This record gives sequence, structure tokens and C-alpha cells, in this order.
Amino acid sequence: MSQVERGLRILHTSDWHLGKCIGPHRRWDEQEQFIDEIAWLAEDEGIHLVLVAGDVFDTENPPARAEELYFEALSRLAVNGRRVVVIAGNHDQPERLAAAAPLASRQGVHILGRPGDVPPAGPGVLERGPAHMVLQGPGWPCPAVLLALPYPSEARLGELLSDSPEEADRQAAYAERVAAAFRLLSGAIRPEAVNLAVSHLYVRGGHTSDSERHLSLGGAYGVDAGAFPPGLQYTALGHLHRPQGVPGAAMPCRYSGSPLAYSFSEAGQAKGVVVVEAVPGREAGWRVIPLNSGRPLVCWRAAGGYDEVLRWCEAGRDRRAWIDLEVCAPAPLTREQVETLRGLRPGIIDIRVALPEQEAAAAAESPDYTALPLDELFTLFYRHQTGGEPGEELVQLFLELASPGAEEVDRDETC
Repeated sequence: MSQVERGLRILHTSDWHLGKCIGPHRRWDEQEQFIDEIAWLAEDEGIHLVLVAGDVFDTENPPARAEELYFEALSRLAVNGRRVVVIAGNHDQPERLAAAAPLASRQGVHILGRPGDVPPAGPGVLERGPAHMVLQGPGWPCPAVLLALPYPSEARLGELLSDSPEEADRQAAYAERVAAAFRLLSGAIRPEAVNLAVSHLYVRGGHTSDSERHLSLGGAYGVDAGAFPPGLQYTALGHLHRPQGVPGAAMPCRYSGSPLAYSFSEAGQAKGVVVVEAVPGREAGWRVIPLNSGRPLVCWRAAGGYDEVLRWCEAGRDRRAWIDLEVCAPAPLTREQVETLRGLRPGIIDIRVALPEQEAAAAAESPDYTALPLDELFTLFYRHQTGGEPGEELVQLFLELASPGAEEVDRDETC
């Protein structure tokens, strides 16, 4: 079998969300674990090229430790001639993500923050232009053409795509703008290379989860699978956390999904990366490799009330898991009961009480929240999140923090 027939091997991952919390808990250990696992897989699978399809960080101003993990991951992946390409997602601040691009490119790491960015020159960059490059590495069976479209909001595109007040018109203008960007990039496609695209956006028909920030905020919407040009062997997408293919795409086109479950709507989902093998002129083969890192997310519903939850905790049920708890009870749990549960199982994140039918029906009636004073709004929120009642001191502290003269909270340390 010739080198070209053996195929270029690509690892596709996305949505790391470094620095993301679950409840009040940072997940550093779990994120270190999946970086270890991805680095090991890249070596074990003989990967030539790693594609990171956006949302490296969870916030535009990530904690220093998240940035340390990011740089450590890049240094471990870009070894032995392996190249790494990273694009910004909607959670990433484009300039911050790509600040090290001129230095990183010398190590075989290519970072693009905004649509239309020209990647810096570096080893193995045979050609480069706005949002595309041709890469070659030592021992590669063939070059790779990469069309890259980092998260394309109106703001990052630098364009007002439509001044129509109609939502349908704005969505149509956005979809056409993204399709036009890919049509323009398609001129870089080479028949003698493996041709790839990487982007961070929502393709209509994809299955979402609660932990994804909706791309419709700020003027960005969904696109159709037909936006991707013919001639590609594989399209690597980021944004949706559930691993899935894109219905109707003309080539293998996939969301790798997040490496960890980041909301309880993702409980039970298998997480992984996609390993692709491609040769010029043929449809790529791909397979999902499961990741075993991190703690599972589990939903408990205690029909037997508070005492049943106590028994589960004492028995060590789902000992390693993060837990979303719903307790069937005649009244909200007391503060002491909530503290007891959290003391027994620090992994319990949310506690809700399911009241009897008549109370649940009354609770389901939507009050006019705009007419409620701030302390009552906070009390309702606290009940919903914890199932208990806030103490007077906590309510007073909230009111002090929420007052106009309160000092601004350091966003770097909030979840």
C-alpha cells in the first residue's frame, strides 16, 4: 500500500470550555484528564493533524489556569511533525485566543481568531491566505488544504448583513453570507490534497443541549448543510456538545461534541473525538473514539422524599458523579436538610423540590416578576436552585451586592 493510500490521519475535537464550572465547582482535574487522553490518542493513532473547532475557553476572559492548560495541550499535541489548527468559537475572545499565533506557528500550531484571518507563516505552511492554508508535515502522505471559518457573527464578520426588521430576512442573509464565504474559500481546494473545512457554527437540524450559548444571540443564526462546498473530504464543526453528524451534507460533516458533559441535559451522552482518515479525491473514513475522562452527570428523582436521598447518599450511590436532584416532598426542604445533603454528597449540584399536585399547580402560575421587589425575586431564585429558603443574612448580602454602589465582581473568578 502506498503512502497516499494509507491516508492522512486527522483528530477532530472541540468545545473544551476550559475553566467552566458545574455549580460552584471548577473542573480542572477532569479537564486535565481529557487533555491527557487526547494527547495519548493522537500519539497512539498516528495522527498527522489535530483540528480544534472552537470554544477552547468558557469565557472571553478565562482564568490563568485555563490558559495554562490550553498552552500545555498545544505543546503536547504539536510534536513529531504533527500540526494543530485552532479556531475561535463564540465563547472565545478572538484576539486573546490568537495572541500567541506568530510564536505558535513556528511550533506547528496555527490559530485563527476571526473570519478572514491570514494564518502566520511557519514550518510546513505551503500556502496561506485569508481563512485558508495548505499544510504539509514530515512523514505526511499528502498535503492538506484547510478552509477555516472561526465563529462568524455579524460583529466578527464586521458587516451588517441585513437591516430588515424581519427575523426570517436576517436569518436568510446570514446563511447566504456564510455560504458565500465558503464559496470564496473553495478556490483553494486542490485535487492532489486532502481538502478539509473547520468552523464553529450551527447547522440546521443539529441537536442542542442546555450548555451551549445560542448562536442566535448577537445576530448569528443557523446555516444549511449545502453551505459547504463540494470537493471537501471532511468538515469538522464545533458548537454542539452532542457528538453527531450533519443531515444532508454532501461529505462527512460532523460535530465532535464536547469532551466532558457540561450540563445535565447531556447526562448519559457518550463523549469522544473523531479520528478521520482521508486520501485525495475520495470520501474520508471516520470513527468516533470514546473518551473516559471526567465524572458522569446523573439525575436523581427521589419519589420517597428526603429520607430516600439520605439512604442513597449513605449507600454511596453514584459516588463519583455530579448530581442533579429532585426530591418529592410536601414542602420545601429546610436549610438544615439542604446543608446535610450537601455535606454528605458534595457532588450534589442542584436540589429541587417537587411539591404535591395542588402546590405544584399553584407554583406553576407565572407571577408578574417585574412587580416583585428584588429580595422576593432572589428568594424565588434561591428556592428554585436549592429547594430551601435563604437566610435573612444571605438576602441582605445579595441586596448589598446588587446595589448600584456595590463593587464589581472579578469576572475572572466567577463561574
